[in-house]
Amino acid sequence: MASHGARKEKGDDRDIEAQLLDPRQYPQPPASPRIDSEYQVSSLTKLSYLGLYFLCNISLTIYNKLILGKFGYPWLLTALHAGSASVGCYCLLMRGQFTLTKLSYQQNTVLVLFSILFTVNIATSNVSLAMVSIPFHQIMRSTCPVFAVLIYRLRYKRVYSSETYLSLIPVVLGVGLATYGDYYFTTTGFVLTLLGVILAVIKTVATNRIMTGALALSPLETLLRMSPLAFAQAVVCAILSGELSEFRRNNPEGPSRMMLFALAGNGLLAFLLNVSSFSTNKVAGALTMTVCGNIKQCLTVLLGIALFGVKVGFLNGLGMAIALGGAAWYSMVELRSKGAKKASPGGIGSGPQVKS
Repeated sequence: MASHGARKEKGDDRDIEAQLLDPRQYPQPPASPRIDSEYQVSSLTKLSYLGLYFLCNISLTIYNKLILGKFGYPWLLTALHAGSASVGCYCLLMRGQFTLTKLSYQQNTVLVLFSILFTVNIATSNVSLAMVSIPFHQIMRSTCPVFAVLIYRLRYKRVYSSETYLSLIPVVLGVGLATYGDYYFTTTGFVLTLLGVILAVIKTVATNRIMTGALALSPLETLLRMSPLAFAQAVVCAILSGELSEFRRNNPEGPSRMMLFALAGNGLLAFLLNVSSFSTNKVAGALTMTVCGNIKQCLTVLLGIALFGVKVGFLNGLGMAIALGGAAWYSMVELRSKGAKKASPGGIGSGPQVKS
């Protein structure tokens, strides 16, 4: 991780944003199709990262349910998560776990825009939730893999196999059944929810490009550079939305010691989840991350059943089985795709191949 700063030169005058978004910046030999970065990582490594990502996700979900409870201040919670990531990454930087890359003004601008995208995505999701039912919001979020494929097809000209497309169908439809319920939405709510889905996918793809494209920042450096900006923006939103004033009114003597401990634990778990999420995005790819988001919804329902006695209907259970089966199918297709691309003669696209 620390070798990034030593091997990257940032002195050229090219438009950095164009480097991040334009696939033509990476010309390939005609006879050797490009192997995307996620296909250069060993299967064991990828599965390890995905397993840790799910573990962090589940741990934070259980902790929030059992310890933190209902903390009705989403912007303050976002600020806590971003602030925890800033402090955690800075501590790792001081311990020499990674080094900072010297960036140009244009490159720093890209990261500022990325942090704004992060904040706007949260704001859109928060506003839309007040205009649609939770089941409708969940079924809309389940379409993230579809939009990820569209972005890669239209923007990066990446072509997937027919089996990959087919494997995504049960992943999306299964989550739709698993979260089936009373669907309610206003026209504005529908538009904002759809916009939130698109922004969430763009954020996931942009995160991957920052770590695997022209900038090639490490996950920890990306998180360190983005988190303070996201923290400041979340605090501003908390002030403008009245959350901070409401929190002060409800806690005139300040948060209790129990609340402080609960928030500190939440911040620590959120930091671990953010590090895991960024690292997994780099090694597994943005499309796989959107599939993981769908599986996380099913796992959350399963956790509710196992730990909290949540009741679900037959269609919900059937949907979870379909989604999990689709995820297994998608995983097998990806493994075969990796093997096929590695077997192509000289088919290395953006760096050294890592053998399984």
